[in-house]
Amino acid sequence: MNHAPQRWSQAVVVPDMWLDPEEDPRDTGEPDPVGEAQTYQRYLRDYRQTLQLKCQGLDAEQLARRSVPPSTMSLLGLLRHLGEVERDWRNWITSGELLARIYGPHDADFDQAVPEPGCVAQALEVLDAEQRATDQELARYQDLGQSIGREHITVRELQVHRIEEYARHCGHADLLRECIDGRIGQ
Repeated sequence: MNHAPQRWSQAVVVPDMWLDPEEDPRDTGEPDPVGEAQTYQRYLRDYRQTLQLKCQGLDAEQLARRSVPPSTMSLLGLLRHLGEVERDWRNWITSGELLARIYGPHDADFDQAVPEPGCVAQALEVLDAEQRATDQELARYQDLGQSIGREHITVRELQVHRIEEYARHCGHADLLRECIDGRIGQ
């Protein structure tokens, strides 16, 4: 990268935020969640939306840009990686035949994130489908302390792990996006 982009935020009312509250899809005005399961669902939803927001408005080249050399990480790679991770979690919690990796061998999710609109569209479709499938599988279990699947992981531990994974990658997305066009905000 030859130049550092000018730092900016789209927010005006709260300038250190990504968007002002009235424009932020995460700020729904819903009452706080009641109970542990609902709290996990809300945090996961918000982190998923944060990742989507960090990717909005960028073209395929920008999404695939590896902004922090020599890392292979890119926003597109993160989308692909999280689709792969959602599938992997489903493999942990089922007893049936293992589902194959989506993008190929280890690190293919990042290494093969190429700046093509078709690659971006596929990554978004796969991530959405894998999130829905994992959510649907986990919805079968009401007892958060229940150990499930071949990994014998508790529903609670998996939910916390999912939140942690998305939160960590949203931090990466913050830095990647800032390197691409200077946009900042929580």
